[in-house]
This record gives sequence, structure tokens and C-alpha cells, in this order.
Amino acid sequence: MRTRTNRFSRFHLLLIVAVVLSLVAAACSSDDSTETSAPSATTAPSSDTTAPSTDTTAPSTDTTAPPDDDVNNPGVYVHAADDDPLSLDPAGVAAGEAGETIILQTYDRLVEIGPGGPDLIPGLSTAVPTVENGGISADGLTYTFPIREGVTFHDGSTLTADVVKFSWDRALEMDLPEGNSSILADLVDSTSVDGNNFVVTLKDRNAAFLNSVVTAAVASIVSQEGVEANGGVVAGQPNEFFSSDVIGSGPYTLGAWNRGENIQLDVFDDYWGEPAKLDVRIEQVPDDDVRTLGLRAGDFDSIETDPTFVTDIEGAEGVTIFAEGWLLEPVHIGLNLDIREDLLPDGDTVPADFFHDPRVRRAFNYAFNYDNFVEGGLSGQGGVVPHYLPQGMLAYDDSLPRFETDLAEAERLFTEAGWWDDGFEMTVLVEEGGIFEVAGLVLKDSLESLNPNFRINVAAVVEVQFDDAHAAVPFEYATWIKNADPFADPAALFAAYIHPDGEWGDVHKFRNGYQDADGIAALIEEAAVSVDTDRRVEIYQELTQLLFDDPMWVIPGNEKALMAHRSWVQNFTMNPLWPRPSLKFALFDK
Repeated sequence: MRTRTNRFSRFHLLLIVAVVLSLVAAACSSDDSTETSAPSATTAPSSDTTAPSTDTTAPSTDTTAPPDDDVNNPGVYVHAADDDPLSLDPAGVAAGEAGETIILQTYDRLVEIGPGGPDLIPGLSTAVPTVENGGISADGLTYTFPIREGVTFHDGSTLTADVVKFSWDRALEMDLPEGNSSILADLVDSTSVDGNNFVVTLKDRNAAFLNSVVTAAVASIVSQEGVEANGGVVAGQPNEFFSSDVIGSGPYTLGAWNRGENIQLDVFDDYWGEPAKLDVRIEQVPDDDVRTLGLRAGDFDSIETDPTFVTDIEGAEGVTIFAEGWLLEPVHIGLNLDIREDLLPDGDTVPADFFHDPRVRRAFNYAFNYDNFVEGGLSGQGGVVPHYLPQGMLAYDDSLPRFETDLAEAERLFTEAGWWDDGFEMTVLVEEGGIFEVAGLVLKDSLESLNPNFRINVAAVVEVQFDDAHAAVPFEYATWIKNADPFADPAALFAAYIHPDGEWGDVHKFRNGYQDADGIAALIEEAAVSVDTDRRVEIYQELTQLLFDDPMWVIPGNEKALMAHRSWVQNFTMNPLWPRPSLKFALFDK
């Protein structure tokens, strides 16, 4: 069924942008212990003395404890989330789903992403494998993880290398369609145990294996005794117990899950690392205004935060806005190179080959008003992204080329491509409300103010309608707007969003437009398997220049890592490489 479109007038656009910008203007004017367990086999990597994943030495925005009588809910950290998990099973949770938040706190992985950035630190493996410490074979195919001794699961059972193998093999055997086991299946050729070491052999070299696969929720280690006592492993079938309960080795146990209301996490006293200091209650509060009011009142210690309502919080007494670093989810305007004219909304006049011309794609990039989007839609909490590496990712450099608004160049390109005089009309699909709709309205205003012969209709629909349309093949619109998936390594980002035969390259038929599709594919594939970091950086920066000249997307901007919290929270930090909300509650105190 074709999604019904909502058409916005130019007046409506200008009104919304003006209101957003006025809010920005108003806001501006208002006032760990180290463990070095020795591996049992000589081929294992040497133990690393880096602190485990509960390290509290990361930069903090607030380290001074206020008096106890100034703190609400002492002993409990209360976070207001905007959605409820679907599953708590590492083998069944979908990438990006709210269940990953709970898995991050209650389960451990072999290695972890540290709190201070992208660097990996030991988890249930006492060392992060490298070629230098013997953990990665010379051919880059075999990874050896020395398993930490003395680790106890929530049910009292003990961690061994055999349990680690059981956990990974379990996810592969279950192979749940709603889960994320494919990232293991696509790469892993075999798993084995060598003494107290867990050994993984890959099908092909993969530069992102450690930081994108081993750290993923699906790679979390579960209690083998717990699984065997609660339904075991059945291929293709979810485990009902683990879908709603937890038996991990992480710093928290699951206290209670009151679906649609809250999730309670209790401090695990027998945790192998530095224990958490506060119990946790995650309240389900989908309404932005209710979350904001609750934070201001001190009912919540932190809330799921969006730039569009930061002006309602900024300057509030006792509230701090954490805005250090960047998310890895830049907003994308998708340009469809597989337009089916018979499927387009009524009134659209763009032909099937509209975006095949790189001059048209570049003209869209030059016409977009980035300042309006960053200052309005992101409330100033963001910036423009190089084309195509977001801030904080491997190979990012501030000198990389990025598009800026250049109306003269946009006019020149549209004229040269033959569209300036005749114009066109097309529809952009967005989720209603929030920054995606604002980006659509900025796109509309940018193009319509450039040339009255250009007409952009913004179809703002509810999330379920957007998701259905977004997943349709062929896609029934010329353009759409959403943020990218928060990949930890550029290999995954470029494979999904840039490769001519990747996830979106296939749907939108990038080969219809790339001037050198095979050359771009070859570079992406080389960088994905190279173990030479310097060479990877060189490749991704070369690709960034190529994609500036031959873009497949318009990138309106990227959000800063943003979280509003009470000022009484100590050691607050967030890392966008962790699952949303990008917090590890075990780090905090108040």
C-alpha cells in the first residue's frame, strides 16, 4: 500500500524553522583493578594490564559529591528511557534494540570498548589480542583469547573457555532471524578451546572483527548451566527464559522487568571487577516532555535526550548537559537511483534516472542549508560531517572535504544538468517529529528558495509507516531521511552505505551512478581486511575525497554525544560506541 503523503506549504516550512531557530536564540540569551591471569597455553597473548570495563578513570563532567540530603533516590540510579526491550537474550536481541542496553549492563564480552573512546580493553579475556602479543596469527585469521579465571555468573556457575565456546556456538545454532547472529556466521569459520584459551578462526581477514563483532551483544557470554537448566538450545527457536531473564557475569543482575513501566537492575556483589555502586531503575517514559519535567524535578538522574528539546533543559537548576564527543549516526538524506516512476507519490515528476547524474547529486549537497539544520534541528549541538567519515571514527580528520552551502555552485550544476529552467517536483519521506522532519523541511526550504521551479513535498508519517516504507524493495520514493546505524568501525559503515553492492548500494542501485563503482568497491574491500591501520586510514581518506566528488547521499549533520543528567551524578560519561543510551551505569555514583 502506498504511504499517504502530507504536503507542507512553504509558509509551514518557514514557520517551523523560524520557531526552532527562535528557541535556539532564546537559549543562547538565557542565563579499576588490574588482573593478569596467566594463559594456560604458550600460544595465547600475554596478559594486558589495562583496567577492565568498569574503569572509572574516564573524563568526567562532574566529580564533586553534593551533600546526601541534596540527592534524590540515594542508592539508586534512575534513568528515563523512551522504549522497552523486546528481548534480553544476547542470541535474540536485534542490533540497536533496547534490549542491548540491559545486556550491556548484565553480561560481559571477551573484550570491551573502554569508557574514554574507541580503544578496546580486556573483558572476560585478560588481554586484547594483537599480532604483537601473539593473540592474532600472522595471517590475520586466528584470534586467541586467554579466559579470565575466578569469574562467577549470577547463578553461581564458573566461567571457563568451554563456557565461552558454548555461548558463541549457542547463538550460531539458534540463528534467530530477529537476532544478530549473522555477524558471527558471516565471519567465523570455527571455534575451539586450547587449555584456558578460546580460539576463533575466521573465514577471511576482517579488520573490524574485534571492535564490531567481539564487542557486540550477540557475542556476550551466558551461563552454560543456566541455559541447560532453562530450555537448553533449540535451533531456530528463541529461549523463553532468556528472552525475559538474565544469567550473565556482568556488574548487575536483573531485579525485575515490569514491562512498559520499568526495569530494575541490582548490584552483583560477586562481580569479578570493580563492583557497581548504585542499583539501577530504568523507567519507560516515551513522552519527551514528561522526561524533561522529571529531570528538572530530580525524579530522574538522566534521561534519553534529543537536541530538539535541549532548550527546555539548558540552564535548569541542578541539571548538566553532557555534550562531549560525537555520535556515529550522521543524518542521511537518501538519493534513490532506482526510481520506479509508477510507484512515486502523485505529483512527483522526477524521472527514473534523475539521480544517475553526479551533477544533480552534488547540486543537492550544495543547495542544502547546513547552518539552519545544525543550529535549528540540532539546537547547535552538532556539526557538518566530512563526506564520508563522521567525527570520532577511525580515519576522521578535520581537514577532510565536506559540503558547505554554495547556492551559485548548486545553480550552475542544476543548469548544466538541464533542470534549472524546467524544474521538478518530488517527495521526501520522513518520520514525523524530531530532527528528521526538520531536515526534510530544511531541504524543502533550501531547494524552493533556490528556484521556484523546484518543489519538495515532505511526507511525514508515523514510525511504523516509515519503517515499512523504508524496508520496501523497490523503494517507492525518490528520497528519505534517517540517521545511519552507529557502526564502531568504518568497514561496516562503508560496506552498508557506500559499497555499490552493499545494503543500500543494492537497494538504491549505486552502480547506476558511480563513475568508478569497481574502484570504490575494491578500496572498501581492501580496507575491510587490512591489518595495517595506517593503510586503512589512507584508504578511507582517499574514499572520502572520491565520495565528495561522487556523492550518493546528502549528510545534513551529525549530533554531539548528548545526555542531560542531574549535577549530583559523579563520574558521568557516555560512549556512542556502546548501545543506546550509550551509558554504563556501573561507572556512576551520586
